[in-house]
Amino acid sequence: MNEKSKRLRVLLNCSIFAAITAILAQVEIPLPLIPISGQTLAVGIAATILGSRQGALAMVCYMAIGAVGIPVFAGFSGGLQVIVGPSGGYIYGFIVAAFFIGLILEKTRFTMPIALFANVIGMFITLFFGTLHLKFVLDLSWNAALVAGVYPFLVVGFIKAFLASWIGITVRQRLISANLLIKRGEAA
Repeated sequence: MNEKSKRLRVLLNCSIFAAITAILAQVEIPLPLIPISGQTLAVGIAATILGSRQGALAMVCYMAIGAVGIPVFAGFSGGLQVIVGPSGGYIYGFIVAAFFIGLILEKTRFTMPIALFANVIGMFITLFFGTLHLKFVLDLSWNAALVAGVYPFLVVGFIKAFLASWIGITVRQRLISANLLIKRGEAA
């Protein structure tokens, strides 16, 4: 595969997973400050399938699309006001979480147990960035930030980490079998 084809494949992968994240963002359970949404499920699936760099790049694309005003964030919202608003830290966290989920898998093996471990770590990374941002944007105490930004998401987060791992590993194996995804370390 030549360099131009590789770049096109990366662009397509990132676009597809940015779109999947936008779609799953609309699956939400409203809460007072931050809704529970399918975004983190999409982050985990993207990173588990694509790895660190492409998974993070897909989330950068997702954030950029939303930042320019296209309503891809939860509740069909978009614009810079979302990124600097209470939920913005979670969106930043998606990029970091995707990178570390993929990195853990790349440095070890793409198996279900390791994917589950990596996705749980990714969940905590997202919650860390989200809660930190929430605390400072709304001038909350640490306890209030944890109550609003972490505790409501833990149980659902573990469920989404499991689903992202299972879906991600299954789809990744099938894409590799169909020669639609190249395993790390393999020549094109």
